[in-house]
Amino acid sequence: MPSQRGQHQRSEELARLEAALFLAREPLAARRLAKLARLADGTRARALIKELRRLQDASGSAFRVEQIAGGYQVLTRGPFGPWVRRLLDQPPGNRLSSAALETLAIVAYRQPVTRAEIESIRGVGSEEMLRQLLDRDFVAIGGRAVDLGRPNVYVTTRRFLAAFGLTRIEDLPPVDPGPEALLPNQGDPAGGDGDFSP
Repeated sequence: MPSQRGQHQRSEELARLEAALFLAREPLAARRLAKLARLADGTRARALIKELRRLQDASGSAFRVEQIAGGYQVLTRGPFGPWVRRLLDQPPGNRLSSAALETLAIVAYRQPVTRAEIESIRGVGSEEMLRQLLDRDFVAIGGRAVDLGRPNVYVTTRRFLAAFGLTRIEDLPPVDPGPEALLPNQGDPAGGDGDFSP
């Protein structure tokens, strides 16, 4: 039974949940959190997450539990980001180049997409950019197209969702339709994503 020692006091259950979230290197599903924190089920974990968020907001915490990439993770609040980056002394090499971001945006909005389609949109070769994105686990090979030669099709990963603070790919902001917009294939009467197989 929790005591009345303070308005920001955590119950033993809540403290275990918070510890599991704090140590997690990737977003954890509610069921997984329940198992790690020895809770009854995922519903109990979600209820405790709401309570933890309320406590974090009330105390002015620099951290907040966020739902991203199909799970929950403790993240630093936006205003503290620049300070934390300086504290961690992250080298600038961890940033994506504009060409890599451009390639990643094409994959995100057009997935599943082949390298040829990416290169057609960008107007330049994209093999090196795709290799870098694969190495960083922002994109993955999601299968093969049924086109001639059965080229690989590329899709985004859970790491991409987590890095960009998205719960699911549908949370991407809409693209402003313009002459160069990343629209569905013009030749496909259904306006679909093309055919591919896993």
